[in-house]
Order: sequence, then C-alpha cells, then structure tokens
Amino acid sequence: MTLRRSENSLEALEPVDLLVGGTATGLGSWPGTDPREAAATIIGELPVLPHLVELPERGIGADMIGRVSALLVDLRFDSTTRGYRLAARPTGVSRRARDLLHADLDAIEEAWETAGLAGTGRVVKIQAAGPLTLAAEVELPGGHRILTDSGAVRDLSESLAEGLVRHAAEIRKRLGAEVIIQLDEPRLNTVLEGALQGPSILNTIRALPEPDTLHILDTVINAQSSPVLLHTCASRPPLTTLGRTAAAAISFDAAAITTADLDALGEIIDSGKKIALGLTPTTPPTAPATWRDIAEPAVRLIDRLGFPRTTLATQILVTPSCGLAGAPLPWARKALALTTDVARAFAEEPESITFE
Repeated sequence: MTLRRSENSLEALEPVDLLVGGTATGLGSWPGTDPREAAATIIGELPVLPHLVELPERGIGADMIGRVSALLVDLRFDSTTRGYRLAARPTGVSRRARDLLHADLDAIEEAWETAGLAGTGRVVKIQAAGPLTLAAEVELPGGHRILTDSGAVRDLSESLAEGLVRHAAEIRKRLGAEVIIQLDEPRLNTVLEGALQGPSILNTIRALPEPDTLHILDTVINAQSSPVLLHTCASRPPLTTLGRTAAAAISFDAAAITTADLDALGEIIDSGKKIALGLTPTTPPTAPATWRDIAEPAVRLIDRLGFPRTTLATQILVTPSCGLAGAPLPWARKALALTTDVARAFAEEPESITFE
C-alpha cells in the first residue's frame, strides 16, 4: 500500500492499494539469457503488473538463491559443491550476482522508457528468495546450514530486509514506478516440518516453531514500505502459517489446494489479504487451452468457498502455476497471454463466466 494525495485536498493523503485484484503477473523466472529481450517481453505481455525478470539459465549468481548475494548488506555468498555458503569477504560469486542484477536493472529501465512508462508511477514487481529458504539452503562457513544458528538467521534476515529496501528504492528511482516485493519461500514446509538434513545423514535439523517462523518472515516484511506478496510453490502450501504473516498477499499453485485447505483459505480471504493464484500451466498442455480452461479452477474454488464471484475482481491476482524458466519460449509467451486473458475476465465479468 502507498499513499496518494486526494483530489479534494492538497493536505489529505489517502491509501492506494498497489495489489489489485483481477490483475495478471508472473512469478519471476523466464527462459533464456538475454535480459533486454526478456524485459521487453514481460512489459509487453503483462501491461498492468510486469516484474523484474530472473534468468537462471545464466548460471551461478543468476538462480534464485545466488541472486540474493547481490541484495544482502554486509553479507555475501561463495559457491560450494552443494550450493552456496556465507563468505568472509567479497567473492567472484557475489560480484557476478551483482553484475547480473545490474544488467537486469539496465534492461528493464531501457524497456520501461521504450514503452513510455518512465515516471508514470506504474507498478512493477521484484522477487527475492525469502529468509527461511535462504537459511535452509545456504551454509555457514563450517558447512552447517544457516538455519542451525539463530544468530546467523537473525543477521541474514536483517541484511535481506535492508537489502530489499535499497533494491526497491533503486527501482523507484530508475523507473519512476511503485514497487511490489515478492518473497519466495519454496522451503517453508521443509523448515516447519523439520525435514532438512545437515552435512551428514545422521545430522538432522529440528523443526522451526511457527512463532519463530512468523517472526523471521515478518522481520523482512515489516521493514518494507512496499506491499509484500509471499509465494510458495510447495505441493501443500501451509496456508494457516502464511495467513498469519504480515504479508499483504500470498501466492501458491491453485492445483495444490485440497478440501482440508478450504477453511484456512476462506479465513485468509475474509481477512482482506490478496491471493495470487497460480493457474496457468508452466508446460504446454496436451490439448489447446483457452482462458476459460485456465480460469475454471479459480471460479469453482470461489464458488465452493461461498464467496461472491466479485471476489475474483477484488482479491484474486492470476499467475502461472510456477516460474517459467523451464518452459519453451513460445509456451512461456502463450502462458502469459492466457494469464492476462483470465485476469481481464475476472476484472470485467466474473459473474458471467460459465463452463460447459
């Protein structure tokens, strides 16, 4: 949420919600290695809520975890045979991550200006791995996961929080845009369930209690002036925990929802949080798909929960079911077009959508 001056008063400020229902966006990753081509495509295909593209095919420092090394304040990563670990001094990995991120920022700034959007106050989304996933994936210098050291987790969370504040400020300055921040937490379930392994098979990591989980997430979320969307691609998203965070919206794959999740999902919608619902498949379907095919699970879900169809227009954003980095480029473009068509239908005529 941001603040905007009221038309009726030069003094009054009124809140403006940047997370708007009936909007299409992507989850971040994209096929290929050319940031300029990717930025132009995303801005063209997602005119309402484009995002800063992630291109993991470029390798170390460009994947979801390594990319965060470019954002952290006074912390940096090095690579190992198992992934990444904290380093005592700047490394080639951290320098590469920064170079790649700067190339992405230059690319979106160029595409933004070409599209005539510079200084218009339009909204753009940025993404970063969340603190729990980082703590689960990245090792301490001694080889144990950061998650095993509460002090290191605190330092990591505070560094990420400050880094995201700076990152969002640079986007605002470069583009003249408002910013939404997406935190990716694919490891959230694993952390909550104590399913992480340590350096050896005999070394297990205890489950993180929910209060500690919420505190870590909210440390990052509450530090931001931008609204935060919390995303997980877990096969069973922990909706109760997600709903208790300070995030303005949560995001997950619609196909992951079961009957057991309905009460928790209904409570989240009742609370006023937005839902970014993953609907469009990341791989080409065996039969041609229409926007109605893509929309049907969301419409039936809202009906089943007993909410009016207008909820699709006010609280539901539409995304692909996951990142598109592994998709063939033609399908990735088609997926965004379908996602946009579904969001438009939700925004314009949710009550009249019918299925055969």
